[in-house]
Order: sequence, then structure tokens, then C-alpha cells
Amino acid sequence: MSQDLMNYEQMRSLALRGVVRDAIRRVIREDGLPGAHHFYITFMTRFPGVEIDDTLAAKYPEEITIVLEHQFWDLAANSDDFEVTLKFGGIPKYLRVPYHAITRFHDPSVGFSLAFDTPPDASASSPIIGLASGTALGAPAMTAPALGKSEGPTEMDDDEPDTPTDGDDDGPKVVSLDSFRKK
Repeated sequence: MSQDLMNYEQMRSLALRGVVRDAIRRVIREDGLPGAHHFYITFMTRFPGVEIDDTLAAKYPEEITIVLEHQFWDLAANSDDFEVTLKFGGIPKYLRVPYHAITRFHDPSVGFSLAFDTPPDASASSPIIGLASGTALGAPAMTAPALGKSEGPTEMDDDEPDTPTDGDDDGPKVVSLDSFRKK
């Protein structure tokens, strides 16, 4: 077999990250998530371009999973990243996440999931060159100031735990969606 000089894997990754961007843009256009849709978005906290509160970065030094469901504010879908404000422990925190920092995207309401390979040099000290170009994911930014609903839990509500995992070990956990919902 010949060497892939077209770089199809990178093209596919860019296209699938565009699905995430387009899903976020649809939420903005429709003034909220339609029906029962909600998103779990996992991203690398130390990826170049990620803007995250220092306390969250210290608590989640590798990855964090956020949930866009009922309460979120200032959601914006830019060509290379998205922005959102969520509550963690009842305190609003601003996040800016490049699409290339995302490792997983999941909409459990319809069983849709995407997993992305982590670039081998994806550390904060070595920025990814050439992957996040405005032309590859290009389109004008969309913003929805003060988007959010007052009912239901936030990403991390006061009555909920500060982490999406249970237990004291540092390993990844799978958590039931019910643990984020008020009963």
C-alpha cells in the first residue's frame, strides 16, 4: 500500500470536529438544546489555547468533562474554539476550548459519540502547528449571550459533587447521567 500523502486521517478528524462545532452552533441558533439533547464534552485542560480557571486546571490537570444541558451562559462557537460559562460548585467559570483539545463528545439522548486521537505533541509547551486553521473549520463565529434555562441542574450545581467521578482514586470513571439530575 502507498503512503498517504493526502493525510486523510487529519481531514477526517477536522471534519468530525466540525460536527461538534456545528452541534454547538445549532444550540445557539435554536436558543437552547432541542428536545432531550445534551452534551458531554471532554477536553484536555493543558492543551494550547484552552482558557480555564486555575482552580479547575489544578483539580483536573489532564482532562475535564463538562455537561451542556440546562444552565450555561455566553455560549459562542468560533471557527477554532468554543466559549461557555458554567457553574462549578455554584460559582460561574468561563471556559474557552479549542476544538482540537476535545477528546470525546457524547450526546447520550441519542447515543451519539465521537472520540478523537490526541496529537502526540499536545502539551502546553509544544503548540499544535497547522491543525487549527480558520479555513479548515472556518465559518463566522456565533454567539448566544445569556443562553440558559433556570430549571434543572447546572454542569456542576451546588447540590451536586464538584467532580463527575466518584471515589478517591485518580482513574477515569463512568458516571450515570442520573447523578447529574435532581430527583
